[in-house]
Amino acid sequence: MSKTAKVIAVTNQKGGVGKTTTSINVAASLARVGKRVLLIDLDPQGNGTVGSGVRKGEYEQSIYDVLVDGMLIKEAVITVEAGFAVVPSDGDLAGAEVGLLNEIGRELRLKNALKKVLEDYDYIFIDCPPALNVLTINAMVAANSVIIPMQCEYFALEGLSSLVDTIKKIRDTLNPDLQIEGLLRTMFDTRNSLAGEVSDQLEAHFGNKVYKTVIPRNIRLAEAPSYGQPVLLYDKSSKGALAYLALAAEMVA
Repeated sequence: MSKTAKVIAVTNQKGGVGKTTTSINVAASLARVGKRVLLIDLDPQGNGTVGSGVRKGEYEQSIYDVLVDGMLIKEAVITVEAGFAVVPSDGDLAGAEVGLLNEIGRELRLKNALKKVLEDYDYIFIDCPPALNVLTINAMVAANSVIIPMQCEYFALEGLSSLVDTIKKIRDTLNPDLQIEGLLRTMFDTRNSLAGEVSDQLEAHFGNKVYKTVIPRNIRLAEAPSYGQPVLLYDKSSKGALAYLALAAEMVA
């Protein structure tokens, strides 16, 4: 029996915590070590698409067509320079909320679409929007597990507890197999004592669910998306690139 992909939703209801940066760079890092990786951009902002090197207007089909019109995922896949595949997204996806409103089984659209490509990949990452809406619920229903990127700051733990509650609700109602894959500390500044305190609290509370790898605050990591590249292509010796390679190694191990 052939092995099926591990499907991982990258999510946090709070914006600006490094969800898209993580989705793109962990996809590129796993592709670098020979894994077959698909990234699904499920955010109407389309940052995961552009940051992977797919320009607006370079594609005709997007995740919107898959979710709303029932198109096959294979027909919307684009392979990028960094060696992974992307299903793109753009502003049209915001209309999926409305388009799916009265549909029966709307929470299962992505799960059903992914069934046909599970054997084609080792990892499928879903870059979620920074909101708990029908798109994020689709991602959590389709996924085996969730990666939660988060900054170690004062309000982060509050947002985290509501996200953990949401994951429990999805597990109780729609996806009994959903697990937390890991919590990822992003934009970490070792000089900040509060960051250290929050980091310690996370480890005390979540134990080995917290990745050992910490993603530092890194200018090259911040610059890379504006060049349409994962940081591995933009500056492979930067601290950001090395951190995401370390994360990929930790995930594979």
